[in-house]
Amino acid sequence: MSTPTSPQSEALKDIASQPETRGIELIPHSERHGRPRALFWVWAAPSVSFLSLTMGSVMIAVLGLTLAQAFTVIGASAFASVFTGIIAAGGPAAGTSGSVISRAMYGVLGNRVVVGLYGWLLAAVYLSLTWSAASVNGLGLLERLGFAQTRALGVVVVLLVSALTVVVAVYGHALIIKIYPYISNGLVLVFAVAALFMAPHFDLGYTPAEPLSGLPLATAMTVGFTMLASGPISFINSPDMARYLPEETPAWRTAAATALGGALPSVVFTSIGALIATGAGVDMVSNPMGAFASGLPSWYFPIFTVAVIVSALALNGMTAYSASLSLQALGIPIRRIPSVLIIAGIGTVLTIVSVAVYDFTTSVSLLLQLVVVASAPLMAVFTTDVIMRRNNYSGAQLLDESSASTFWYRRGWNWAGLLSLLLGGLASSLCISTDVFVGPFSAATGLDLAVPAGMLVASGAYLLLSRTALVRHSA
Repeated sequence: MSTPTSPQSEALKDIASQPETRGIELIPHSERHGRPRALFWVWAAPSVSFLSLTMGSVMIAVLGLTLAQAFTVIGASAFASVFTGIIAAGGPAAGTSGSVISRAMYGVLGNRVVVGLYGWLLAAVYLSLTWSAASVNGLGLLERLGFAQTRALGVVVVLLVSALTVVVAVYGHALIIKIYPYISNGLVLVFAVAALFMAPHFDLGYTPAEPLSGLPLATAMTVGFTMLASGPISFINSPDMARYLPEETPAWRTAAATALGGALPSVVFTSIGALIATGAGVDMVSNPMGAFASGLPSWYFPIFTVAVIVSALALNGMTAYSASLSLQALGIPIRRIPSVLIIAGIGTVLTIVSVAVYDFTTSVSLLLQLVVVASAPLMAVFTTDVIMRRNNYSGAQLLDESSASTFWYRRGWNWAGLLSLLLGGLASSLCISTDVFVGPFSAATGLDLAVPAGMLVASGAYLLLSRTALVRHSA
């Protein structure tokens, strides 16, 4: 069955003042618009985040790095955003979502398995975790304002946070492009002022009590790299934000705007988090919001808390938006807006449970440490495919789900892509070191090379296997 090109109707046009009804349908040339520089602000909004501050503090307070070593790891991990940028270029070329473009890598039917597990199911877990953090911060702010903490209030806060995210996802691409520049600049301003207030805690001459060297230092730096790089390499949805750009948009402009938007704010605020962690008596690990509560003026802390919540909403708005497209890419006959409501409903239930039951959040948080095992190979295969095809994708062919489709491969499965994914995941799992699992290579060497191992093996395997009979077309 082929998915028809959407009609050029007012209902499907990309307008910020109305809900976006277009899903994975091909965007006709006449409705392509915008400039790639807008993507910088789209990706900057979720990068100016409280997570960046806390991850920076982990480099110092948990891994025991010096400032110079922490800055080195932060700078190196920022290059992972290059991959997010490269695959974003596929959006304008294909005129459809990343969850459809990946049919080129895994086949029409194989892609449903990949998108179902990673692009949709895990999106609900991500939504839950981020909503949990935003809800807890919201409850803390209400407590400072005199509201008693009750389970009912917690549910109300979760529902409010979820509803705001749903609004962003339902109105979709045009609204995100329009409001995220304001959100990004507002967040930068609030976080920068907070950094100035926290500056007296900075110890530029900081030295760990037990400086690391040799293998322990290499171990700490590789673990830190994996933690920080896991964020940008998980953004497989970057083509979704770029798909409305004109087809003739230079690929390098799309890639550069996306990569820089994700990398620059992240580097700045992760580094600030590392600086804050050098202060004596500042606990940025077990109680990061408490550290800011004690370091910021009482009148400014509520402003900072609201900014933290807004940052989480910005990330979740994009996540829910892309997840709605992923559900359609599974072949389920559903429109995009009902798809948003389904993913939001699942995420809301998980969030209510996680806010009420702490161990649930802890368990899922530990589970997500292993997501890099999937995200590194996924990003590698996608990036390799873009380069191999020179970013030459036909949206009409990608949306053809029949057995005559160019991307039907062997009975709907492209085993070159699927095997590469499995091999990359195996390599990554052998080299990972987390709280719940340590791979054999990591156990033997102490190093965490999950990201480079997974990406190199997956990319190399895909290059080789794509030249074999595994990609031969058969009904």
